[in-house]
Amino acid sequence: MGGMFRFVAALFAAFGLIAGAPAARAQTAETRFAFVIGNDGYDGAPLATAANDAGLVAETLRGAGFDVTGARNLDQDTLRAAYREFLEKVAAAGPGAVAAIYLSGYGLQVEGENYLAPVGARIQRDADVPLNAIRLSDMTRSLASLPARAHIIVLDLAHAGPFGKLGQPLAPGLALVEADPNTLIAFNAASGVYAPPATGDYGPYARALAEMMRVPGLPLDEVFARVRTRVAELTRGAVVPWHQSKLDPAFRLLEAAPGAPTQEIATRDFSAARAKPIREFSAAEAYAAALDRDSIAGYEDFLAAFPASPYAKNVRGILAAQREAQTWRRSAGANNPNAYWSYLRRYPKGPHAPDARRRLARLTA
Repeated sequence: MGGMFRFVAALFAAFGLIAGAPAARAQTAETRFAFVIGNDGYDGAPLATAANDAGLVAETLRGAGFDVTGARNLDQDTLRAAYREFLEKVAAAGPGAVAAIYLSGYGLQVEGENYLAPVGARIQRDADVPLNAIRLSDMTRSLASLPARAHIIVLDLAHAGPFGKLGQPLAPGLALVEADPNTLIAFNAASGVYAPPATGDYGPYARALAEMMRVPGLPLDEVFARVRTRVAELTRGAVVPWHQSKLDPAFRLLEAAPGAPTQEIATRDFSAARAKPIREFSAAEAYAAALDRDSIAGYEDFLAAFPASPYAKNVRGILAAQREAQTWRRSAGANNPNAYWSYLRRYPKGPHAPDARRRLARLTA
Protein backbone atom coordinates (compact mmCIF):
# COMPACT_ATOMS: atom_id res chain seq x y z
CA MET A 1 0.00 0.00 0.00
CA GLY A 2 3.04 2.25 -0.06
CA GLY A 3 2.02 3.88 -3.34
CA MET A 4 -1.17 5.35 -1.89
CA PHE A 5 0.65 6.71 1.15
CA ARG A 6 3.32 8.33 -1.01
CA PHE A 7 0.52 9.88 -3.09
CA VAL A 8 -1.26 11.26 -0.01
CA ALA A 9 2.01 12.52 1.46
CA ALA A 10 2.78 14.25 -1.82
CA LEU A 11 -0.59 15.99 -1.71
CA PHE A 12 0.06 17.15 1.85
CA ALA A 13 3.52 18.43 0.94
CA ALA A 14 2.27 20.19 -2.18
CA PHE A 15 -0.47 22.04 -0.37
CA GLY A 16 1.32 22.70 2.93
CA LEU A 17 -0.77 20.17 4.85
CA ILE A 18 1.85 18.82 7.20
CA ALA A 19 2.61 19.62 10.81
CA GLY A 20 4.72 22.69 11.06
CA ALA A 21 2.79 24.71 8.46
CA PRO A 22 3.21 28.41 9.17
CA ALA A 23 0.92 29.68 11.89
CA ALA A 24 -1.72 32.16 10.78
CA ARG A 25 -3.74 34.57 12.80
CA ALA A 26 -7.20 33.42 13.84
CA GLN A 27 -10.30 35.09 12.59
CA THR A 28 -11.33 37.87 14.91
CA ALA A 29 -14.89 38.54 13.71
CA GLU A 30 -16.42 35.97 16.08
CA THR A 31 -16.23 35.16 19.76
CA ARG A 32 -15.01 31.58 19.99
CA PHE A 33 -15.57 29.05 22.76
CA ALA A 34 -14.48 25.41 23.03
CA PHE A 35 -15.40 22.62 25.46
CA VAL A 36 -12.68 19.94 25.51
CA ILE A 37 -12.88 16.79 27.64
CA GLY A 38 -10.34 13.96 27.88
CA ASN A 39 -11.51 10.96 29.89
CA ASP A 40 -8.83 8.31 30.27
CA GLY A 41 -9.13 7.12 33.89
CA TYR A 42 -11.67 4.32 33.48
CA ASP A 43 -11.47 1.57 36.10
CA GLY A 44 -9.67 -1.44 34.68
CA ALA A 45 -9.58 -0.06 31.13
CA PRO A 46 -7.71 3.26 30.90
CA LEU A 47 -7.53 4.91 27.49
CA ALA A 48 -3.86 5.40 26.70
CA THR A 49 -3.98 8.71 24.80
CA ALA A 50 -7.38 10.29 25.56
CA ALA A 51 -6.07 12.99 27.91
CA ASN A 52 -3.09 13.75 25.67
CA ASP A 53 -5.38 13.95 22.65
CA ALA A 54 -7.67 16.41 24.43
CA GLY A 55 -4.69 18.54 25.43
CA LEU A 56 -3.37 18.60 21.86
CA VAL A 57 -6.75 19.62 20.43
CA ALA A 58 -7.22 22.24 23.16
CA GLU A 59 -3.84 23.77 22.35
CA THR A 60 -4.69 23.85 18.64
CA LEU A 61 -8.05 25.51 19.28
CA ARG A 62 -6.43 28.15 21.49
CA GLY A 63 -4.13 28.91 18.59
CA ALA A 64 -7.24 29.48 16.47
CA GLY A 65 -8.61 32.04 18.93
CA PHE A 66 -10.87 29.87 21.09
CA ASP A 67 -11.53 30.41 24.79
CA VAL A 68 -11.10 26.77 25.86
CA THR A 69 -12.80 25.14 28.82
CA GLY A 70 -10.85 21.92 29.34
CA ALA A 71 -11.04 19.11 31.88
CA ARG A 72 -9.93 15.54 32.46
CA ASN A 73 -11.72 12.54 33.96
CA LEU A 74 -15.10 14.04 34.81
CA ASP A 75 -17.91 12.04 36.38
CA GLN A 76 -21.46 12.46 35.10
CA ASP A 77 -22.60 15.25 37.45
CA THR A 78 -19.42 17.30 37.09
CA LEU A 79 -19.43 17.01 33.32
CA ARG A 80 -23.07 18.10 33.08
CA ALA A 81 -22.41 21.10 35.33
CA ALA A 82 -19.33 22.14 33.32
CA TYR A 83 -21.27 21.84 30.07
CA ARG A 84 -24.11 24.00 31.40
CA GLU A 85 -21.59 26.74 32.22
CA PHE A 86 -20.12 26.43 28.72
CA LEU A 87 -23.57 26.80 27.13
CA GLU A 88 -24.23 29.89 29.24
CA LYS A 89 -21.05 31.51 27.90
CA VAL A 90 -22.02 30.71 24.32
CA ALA A 91 -25.55 32.02 24.83
CA ALA A 92 -24.28 35.26 26.38
CA ALA A 93 -22.03 35.88 23.36
CA GLY A 94 -25.00 36.00 21.01
CA PRO A 95 -25.28 35.07 17.32
CA GLY A 96 -21.66 35.93 16.58
CA ALA A 97 -20.38 33.05 18.72
CA VAL A 98 -18.59 29.98 17.44
CA ALA A 99 -18.88 26.92 19.69
CA ALA A 100 -16.68 23.80 19.42
CA ILE A 101 -16.89 20.56 21.42
CA TYR A 102 -14.23 17.85 21.48
CA LEU A 103 -14.92 14.77 23.61
CA SER A 104 -12.36 11.99 24.01
CA GLY A 105 -13.17 8.82 25.94
CA TYR A 106 -15.41 5.77 25.59
CA GLY A 107 -18.56 6.13 23.53
CA LEU A 108 -21.53 3.77 23.44
CA GLN A 109 -24.51 3.35 21.17
CA VAL A 110 -27.85 1.79 22.05
CA GLU A 111 -30.83 1.69 19.69
CA GLY A 112 -29.52 4.51 17.53
CA GLU A 113 -28.56 6.85 20.39
CA ASN A 114 -24.94 7.74 21.17
CA TYR A 115 -23.64 8.14 24.73
CA LEU A 116 -20.47 9.28 26.46
CA ALA A 117 -19.33 7.03 29.31
CA PRO A 118 -18.25 9.29 32.18
CA VAL A 119 -15.45 8.23 34.49
CA GLY A 120 -16.78 6.00 37.27
CA ALA A 121 -19.82 4.81 35.29
CA ARG A 122 -21.06 1.30 36.09
CA ILE A 123 -22.46 -0.08 32.86
CA GLN A 124 -22.82 -3.85 32.92
CA ARG A 125 -25.72 -4.24 30.50
CA ASP A 126 -27.60 -2.26 27.88
CA ALA A 127 -30.25 -1.04 30.34
CA ASP A 128 -27.53 0.68 32.39
CA VAL A 129 -26.46 2.95 29.54
CA PRO A 130 -29.28 5.58 29.64
CA LEU A 131 -29.00 5.74 33.44
CA ASN A 132 -25.24 5.96 33.85
CA ALA A 133 -23.98 7.56 30.63
CA ILE A 134 -24.60 10.95 29.02
CA ARG A 135 -26.80 10.97 25.95
CA LEU A 136 -24.95 12.96 23.32
CA SER A 137 -28.09 14.13 21.51
CA ASP A 138 -29.03 16.04 24.69
CA MET A 139 -25.71 17.90 24.47
CA THR A 140 -25.90 18.56 20.74
CA ARG A 141 -29.55 19.72 20.79
CA SER A 142 -28.85 22.13 23.63
CA LEU A 143 -26.01 23.59 21.60
CA ALA A 144 -27.97 23.67 18.34
CA SER A 145 -30.75 25.66 20.03
CA LEU A 146 -28.38 28.59 20.62
CA PRO A 147 -27.98 31.22 17.90
CA ALA A 148 -24.35 31.09 16.80
CA ARG A 149 -22.11 31.53 13.78
CA ALA A 150 -21.15 27.83 13.81
CA HIS A 151 -21.37 24.70 15.95
CA ILE A 152 -18.51 22.17 15.73
CA ILE A 153 -18.92 18.77 17.43
CA VAL A 154 -16.00 16.33 17.37
CA LEU A 155 -16.47 12.92 19.00
CA ASP A 156 -13.25 10.94 19.53
CA LEU A 157 -15.23 8.17 21.23
CA ALA A 158 -15.25 5.11 18.95
CA HIS A 159 -13.08 2.94 21.20
CA ALA A 160 -13.78 -0.61 22.38
CA GLY A 161 -14.55 -0.38 26.10
CA PRO A 162 -15.24 -2.65 29.06
CA PHE A 163 -19.00 -1.99 29.16
CA GLY A 164 -22.11 -4.07 28.47
CA LYS A 165 -20.62 -7.49 29.13
CA LEU A 166 -23.92 -8.90 30.44
CA GLY A 167 -27.13 -9.44 28.48
CA GLN A 168 -27.57 -8.44 24.86
CA PRO A 169 -24.36 -7.05 23.33
CA LEU A 170 -23.96 -3.39 22.45
CA ALA A 171 -23.37 -2.31 18.85
CA PRO A 172 -19.79 -1.18 18.21
CA GLY A 173 -18.66 2.39 17.69
CA LEU A 174 -21.08 5.28 17.22
CA ALA A 175 -24.46 5.41 15.52
CA LEU A 176 -24.88 7.38 12.31
CA VAL A 177 -26.54 10.75 12.98
CA GLU A 178 -27.72 13.76 11.01
CA ALA A 179 -25.97 17.07 11.64
CA ASP A 180 -28.19 19.91 12.85
CA PRO A 181 -28.37 23.07 10.72
CA ASN A 182 -25.33 25.31 11.07
CA THR A 183 -23.38 22.37 12.54
CA LEU A 184 -20.46 20.13 11.64
CA ILE A 185 -20.32 16.79 13.44
CA ALA A 186 -17.39 14.37 13.20
CA PHE A 187 -16.46 10.90 14.49
CA ASN A 188 -12.96 9.47 14.87
CA ALA A 189 -14.09 6.31 13.03
CA ALA A 190 -16.87 5.39 10.64
CA SER A 191 -20.26 4.62 12.13
CA GLY A 192 -20.45 1.19 13.76
CA VAL A 193 -16.67 0.70 13.80
CA TYR A 194 -14.10 0.85 16.60
CA ALA A 195 -10.77 2.56 16.11
CA PRO A 196 -7.88 0.24 17.05
CA PRO A 197 -5.93 1.03 20.23
CA ALA A 198 -3.60 4.00 19.81
CA THR A 199 0.15 3.71 20.14
CA GLY A 200 2.54 6.51 20.97
CA ASP A 201 1.70 9.73 22.78
CA TYR A 202 -1.28 10.71 20.63
CA GLY A 203 -4.01 8.94 18.72
CA PRO A 204 -3.99 9.27 14.93
CA TYR A 205 -7.27 11.20 14.89
CA ALA A 206 -6.15 13.91 17.31
CA ARG A 207 -2.80 14.12 15.54
CA ALA A 208 -4.48 14.59 12.16
CA LEU A 209 -6.88 17.17 13.61
CA ALA A 210 -4.02 19.20 15.04
CA GLU A 211 -2.16 19.13 11.73
CA MET A 212 -5.08 20.06 9.50
CA MET A 213 -6.65 22.67 11.78
CA ARG A 214 -3.39 24.62 11.66
CA VAL A 215 -3.55 25.06 7.89
CA PRO A 216 -4.70 28.63 7.12
CA GLY A 217 -7.46 29.45 4.69
CA LEU A 218 -9.23 26.07 4.52
CA PRO A 219 -13.02 25.80 4.89
CA LEU A 220 -13.80 23.59 7.87
CA ASP A 221 -15.48 20.94 5.72
CA GLU A 222 -12.22 20.65 3.77
CA VAL A 223 -10.23 20.38 7.01
CA PHE A 224 -12.20 17.30 8.07
CA ALA A 225 -12.11 15.76 4.59
CA ARG A 226 -8.32 15.93 4.77
CA VAL A 227 -8.34 14.62 8.35
CA ARG A 228 -10.06 11.50 7.01
CA THR A 229 -7.39 10.94 4.38
CA ARG A 230 -4.59 11.69 6.85
CA VAL A 231 -5.92 9.21 9.43
CA ALA A 232 -6.21 6.54 6.74
CA GLU A 233 -2.57 7.22 5.91
CA LEU A 234 -1.41 7.12 9.55
CA THR A 235 -3.28 3.86 10.24
CA ARG A 236 -2.60 2.21 6.86
CA GLY A 237 -6.29 2.12 6.09
CA ALA A 238 -7.38 0.62 9.42
CA VAL A 239 -9.48 3.69 10.36
CA VAL A 240 -11.60 5.97 8.19
CA PRO A 241 -13.16 8.85 10.16
CA TRP A 242 -16.55 10.32 9.27
CA HIS A 243 -18.03 13.79 9.28
CA GLN A 244 -21.04 15.69 8.01
CA SER A 245 -21.21 19.46 7.61
CA LYS A 246 -24.22 21.76 7.37
CA LEU A 247 -22.23 24.95 7.84
CA ASP A 248 -23.37 27.70 5.49
CA PRO A 249 -21.61 29.88 4.59
CA ALA A 250 -18.24 28.12 4.72
CA PHE A 251 -16.39 28.64 7.99
CA ARG A 252 -12.61 28.91 8.38
CA LEU A 253 -10.69 28.34 11.59
CA LEU A 254 -7.70 30.34 10.36
CA GLU A 255 -7.33 33.07 7.81
CA ALA A 256 -4.10 33.36 5.87
CA ALA A 257 -1.74 36.05 7.14
CA PRO A 258 -1.56 39.21 5.01
CA GLY A 259 0.60 38.55 1.97
CA ALA A 260 0.83 34.81 2.61
CA PRO A 261 -0.06 32.29 -0.12
CA THR A 262 -3.70 31.26 0.10
CA GLN A 263 -5.29 27.83 -0.28
CA GLU A 264 -7.36 28.86 -3.30
CA ILE A 265 -5.17 26.95 -5.76
CA ALA A 266 -5.10 23.89 -3.50
CA THR A 267 -8.87 23.97 -3.04
CA ARG A 268 -9.39 24.41 -6.77
CA ASP A 269 -7.10 21.47 -7.55
CA PHE A 270 -8.85 19.26 -5.00
CA SER A 271 -12.25 20.25 -6.43
CA ALA A 272 -11.07 19.27 -9.90
CA ALA A 273 -9.78 15.94 -8.56
CA ARG A 274 -13.14 15.25 -6.89
CA ALA A 275 -14.94 15.80 -10.19
CA LYS A 276 -12.66 13.36 -12.01
CA PRO A 277 -14.07 9.83 -12.45
CA ILE A 278 -12.46 7.25 -10.14
CA ARG A 279 -11.55 5.03 -13.07
CA GLU A 280 -9.26 7.74 -14.51
CA PHE A 281 -6.89 7.60 -11.53
CA SER A 282 -4.23 5.02 -10.85
CA ALA A 283 -5.29 2.43 -8.24
CA ALA A 284 -3.39 4.20 -5.43
CA GLU A 285 -4.73 7.63 -6.38
CA ALA A 286 -8.25 6.21 -6.81
CA TYR A 287 -8.12 4.78 -3.28
CA ALA A 288 -7.13 8.16 -1.85
CA ALA A 289 -9.88 9.84 -3.92
CA ALA A 290 -12.50 7.35 -2.71
CA LEU A 291 -11.52 8.01 0.91
CA ASP A 292 -11.71 11.74 0.28
CA ARG A 293 -15.23 11.45 -1.18
CA ASP A 294 -16.32 8.94 1.49
CA SER A 295 -19.55 7.96 -0.23
CA ILE A 296 -21.15 4.65 -1.12
CA ALA A 297 -21.09 5.66 -4.79
CA GLY A 298 -17.38 6.51 -4.64
CA TYR A 299 -16.45 3.19 -3.03
CA GLU A 300 -18.62 1.28 -5.54
CA ASP A 301 -16.90 3.11 -8.40
CA PHE A 302 -13.51 2.14 -6.97
CA LEU A 303 -14.43 -1.56 -6.76
CA ALA A 304 -15.86 -1.50 -10.29
CA ALA A 305 -12.64 -0.01 -11.64
CA PHE A 306 -10.06 -1.82 -9.45
CA PRO A 307 -11.63 -5.06 -8.12
CA ALA A 308 -8.29 -6.85 -7.74
CA SER A 309 -6.20 -3.98 -6.34
CA PRO A 310 -4.42 -4.27 -2.95
CA TYR A 311 -6.88 -1.68 -1.60
CA ALA A 312 -10.05 -3.54 -2.64
CA LYS A 313 -10.35 -5.48 0.63
CA ASN A 314 -10.31 -2.28 2.69
CA VAL A 315 -12.85 -0.64 0.41
CA ARG A 316 -15.19 -3.64 0.60
CA GLY A 317 -15.07 -3.45 4.40
CA ILE A 318 -15.77 0.30 4.42
CA LEU A 319 -18.61 -0.12 1.92
CA ALA A 320 -20.22 -2.95 3.90
CA ALA A 321 -20.09 -0.89 7.12
CA GLN A 322 -21.65 2.16 5.44
CA ARG A 323 -24.46 0.13 3.90
CA GLU A 324 -25.27 -1.57 7.20
CA ALA A 325 -25.22 1.74 9.11
CA GLN A 326 -27.59 3.37 6.61
CA THR A 327 -29.94 0.37 6.65
CA TRP A 328 -30.10 0.46 10.44
CA ARG A 329 -30.69 4.22 10.49
CA ARG A 330 -33.63 3.85 8.07
CA SER A 331 -35.05 1.01 10.19
CA ALA A 332 -34.71 2.98 13.41
CA GLY A 333 -36.25 6.04 11.76
CA ALA A 334 -39.27 4.05 10.59
CA ASN A 335 -39.52 2.41 14.05
CA ASN A 336 -42.03 -0.28 13.14
CA PRO A 337 -41.89 -4.10 13.16
CA ASN A 338 -41.63 -4.41 9.37
CA ALA A 339 -38.55 -2.17 9.31
CA TYR A 340 -36.79 -4.12 12.06
CA TRP A 341 -37.63 -7.49 10.50
CA SER A 342 -36.30 -6.19 7.19
CA TYR A 343 -33.01 -5.26 8.89
CA LEU A 344 -32.79 -8.69 10.58
CA ARG A 345 -33.43 -10.56 7.33
CA ARG A 346 -30.58 -8.65 5.69
CA TYR A 347 -28.22 -8.62 8.70
CA PRO A 348 -29.22 -11.50 11.03
CA LYS A 349 -25.84 -11.24 12.79
CA GLY A 350 -25.29 -7.54 12.12
CA PRO A 351 -23.95 -5.17 14.77
CA HIS A 352 -27.44 -3.71 15.32
CA ALA A 353 -29.30 -7.04 15.41
CA PRO A 354 -29.59 -6.92 19.25
CA ASP A 355 -30.97 -3.36 19.00
CA ALA A 356 -33.54 -4.53 16.43
CA ARG A 357 -34.63 -7.40 18.68
CA ARG A 358 -34.90 -5.09 21.70
CA ARG A 359 -37.17 -2.71 19.79
CA LEU A 360 -39.25 -5.55 18.35
CA ALA A 361 -39.81 -6.93 21.85
CA ARG A 362 -40.89 -3.52 23.10
CA LEU A 363 -43.23 -2.90 20.15
CA THR A 364 -44.75 -6.36 20.53
CA ALA A 365 -45.31 -5.81 24.25
